[in-house]
Amino acid sequence: MALASGMRLSARALLRPWSPLRGKALGCTEPAAGGGNGARLFGSQRVLVEPDPAAGVAVMKFKNPPVNSLSLELLTEFVISLEKLENDKTFRGVILSSDCPGVFSAGLDLTEMCGRNPAHYAEYWKAVQELWLRLYLSNLVLIAAISGACPAGGCLISLTCDYRVLADNPKCLIGLNETLLGIIAPFWFRDTLVNTIGHRAAERALQLGLLFPPAEALQVGMVDQVVPEDQVQSTALSVMAQWMAIPGEEHREGQQLWVLVGEQSPLPPQPDAPGETRKF
Repeated sequence: MALASGMRLSARALLRPWSPLRGKALGCTEPAAGGGNGARLFGSQRVLVEPDPAAGVAVMKFKNPPVNSLSLELLTEFVISLEKLENDKTFRGVILSSDCPGVFSAGLDLTEMCGRNPAHYAEYWKAVQELWLRLYLSNLVLIAAISGACPAGGCLISLTCDYRVLADNPKCLIGLNETLLGIIAPFWFRDTLVNTIGHRAAERALQLGLLFPPAEALQVGMVDQVVPEDQVQSTALSVMAQWMAIPGEEHREGQQLWVLVGEQSPLPPQPDAPGETRKF
């Protein structure tokens, strides 16, 4: 989430003591289909990355059939791919989508939370928290292109994004439905939902485990746009172009921003100007 990029260093510091990135290295690259601009696919068994360096945008697709459940392996591979894009200054935006028809992500993998030892539970939940923080505090613009069902953990991932585009299909339900499974949503799930749709709407949605169809999701503010199913990806790319038009950090390097009371200016204040100044 680009708006939280100023907090990224503290987030990385929080993550370090939890658990280092684990799992396999990224797979071999291959030329992207129809790819000019030297664009190349990369990723891993469960995450596909389609970069467009010329546009400064990459598409990241979950590919953990049948329902893109968030297994420990997928969580680890996704964070590795995201970090690779964050470290490559070519990219400023990422579109999150699915390589599995009919589903964005069904959420947490329940087999990771049943019949395992306590050490595994701890490792799994740390991986879930790491994914959430890395997305929420990312310096990249994140847009969710949701063309399938998006409950529970899938909904959480979309809520960390700067913008959400949902397919106009009654099967494309979105929400945090943990209570229907006898599970209490963690407080950080709750707070992310409250930040998006407000306290009262979130309270009701969490208590009843509501899954919103497209029109209701748009009305409550859980998504920003509902479009025909075949236009989800193109709409996400169009919206991303608006963010890409905003000057990035490279255009602000070396510039001093002087903050006065109630205003900002790239020029230093006059000696008799009210307020105080700070250099960024």
